[in-house]
Amino acid sequence: MGKLFDRLSQDYRVKEGLKACINCGVCVAICPAAEFYKYSPKTIVNIVQSRDDEQIEALLRSDTIWYCGECMSCMTRCPRGNVAGMLIMALRGLSIELGYFTESEKGRQQIILQRLLCGNVLNYGYCIYPRTIDPAGHPEAGPVFKWVLDNADQVYARVGANLDGEGPGVLRKVPQESLDELKAIFDVTGATARMEAVEEASRRKAEEMGLTMEQYCEKIYNETSDKHFNC
Repeated sequence: MGKLFDRLSQDYRVKEGLKACINCGVCVAICPAAEFYKYSPKTIVNIVQSRDDEQIEALLRSDTIWYCGECMSCMTRCPRGNVAGMLIMALRGLSIELGYFTESEKGRQQIILQRLLCGNVLNYGYCIYPRTIDPAGHPEAGPVFKWVLDNADQVYARVGANLDGEGPGVLRKVPQESLDELKAIFDVTGATARMEAVEEASRRKAEEMGLTMEQYCEKIYNETSDKHFNC
């Protein structure tokens, strides 16, 4: 048994999600990610079951573990009760803990997702918050998207939202007391520590690449290769 498998096996998601795989391939057939990416949940299960540290470490350093959308379709179909999505969660956690995630293109993008999504949750109470979206970063959305964001107050009011308003309604202003509770949840559950680990490993990678953090984030946000897809 390898040391990396020992660490993975302590994760409740591995304990609950890893049973004997019979290589039926049902998880691959149902998996949305497998349809588009060079990704097979069955292969993930087999590698973890092998307890081979070399193969597990390669997974932790790869793009592969970042293709999963964690939709848990695999859980609904596996005849042996395997849940590849739960294994992916555990693998991602260990990859971040060890700093291996910065060795892959998709792994490095976690700093962008964290700053945008977790930043919005902690600062505004929403995963997606209109005022933090920069239309320049989404040219594919076209000029109408930019117009909507430039005129957010009028547009959201017309569709019945309460953007930044007091009281009830979609996109209402979340009270500071509630935001403080969210921060406390992040602290207690380890999410804050996880975010700090992502920031620190990303900073080290930026230094290794000779970039400032601003340059590093801009680079990984804009550069995506086509090596990931099946087609």
